Order: sequence, then C-alpha cells, then structure tokens
Amino acid sequence: MIVDTGRTDDQYMMEAINEAGIAFSAGEVPVGAVIVCGGHIIARAHNLTETLRDVTAHAEMQAITAAANHLGGKYLDQCTLYVSLEPCVMCAGALYWAQIGRVVYGATDDKRGYTLTGDHLLHPKTKVDKGIRAEESSGILKEFFRNKRRNKNGML
Repeated sequence: MIVDTGRTDDQYMMEAINEAGIAFSAGEVPVGAVIVCGGHIIARAHNLTETLRDVTAHAEMQAITAAANHLGGKYLDQCTLYVSLEPCVMCAGALYWAQIGRVVYGATDDKRGYTLTGDHLLHPKTKVDKGIRAEESSGILKEFFRNKRRNKNGML
C-alpha cells in the first residue's frame, strides 16, 4: 500500500526545479518535471532535446513515459505532474492521452504555452494549478537564456 508522504505542492515543485537545474548544467533548456502518484515521486525528468537530438524529448514527455513504465499502464489519471514551465501544445496533447489527473506548473510560457490556444487541450477531468514557485521557475530560464545571449555575443 502506498501512503501519502504529506509533501506539499511547493515541495514537489522544488523537485521539478531541481530537475531543471540538471538540464541547465547539461546545456538543455532548463525545464524539469516530476510525476507523483500516491504521495510518491514515480518519475523524474528534464529536457533532453539537445542530448537526444529529438525535438519531442521535453521534460513532460520523458516523465510521462517513465511514469507509464513504472505503473505498467498508459493512463496517469491518479497522478500529478509537477513541471517548472507551462506545457507546450505537444506536451498538453500527450497529457490528454495519458489522462493525467492533475497538472501543476510554475512559470507561464507566454510564447509557446498550451493556454495560448485555450485550456481545452488537456483531458476534461484534468485539474490545473499554476504559479507554484513561478519566480524560481522563470528565474532559471531567464538565467539560461541570458547566458546563451552572452555566449553568442562573445561576452564570455
């Protein structure tokens, strides 16, 4: 029997932000995700698009696959995804098909977030909470892209 550990959304989001830090260190866009089921983290992931040379290797996609493998099934309706950045349309579609129970994200993605098209891309039963640790989530992204601009301009 899986027992709830009593962790809060804030604590789980910090786990996702830690995954984003791993991505940052690897030169990946720093987005991290964890999937929680029954009070336990069953999947951890971060962006791997550069490492795998795969445009679909977003943190959410990696986490969905890992969680489904862990559970032995494709539906994640009893699970919560914590992700440091609002999912894109592709990831929202995958979350729809996985029937994720809940999505919690940190920073809003004003350029590529799924909510730009409306919130109908997730499964109708999926609950969403946003803005959890948004400042830290957006801060790591801003630092990453600031560093990339500096490197591109020969400043470092």
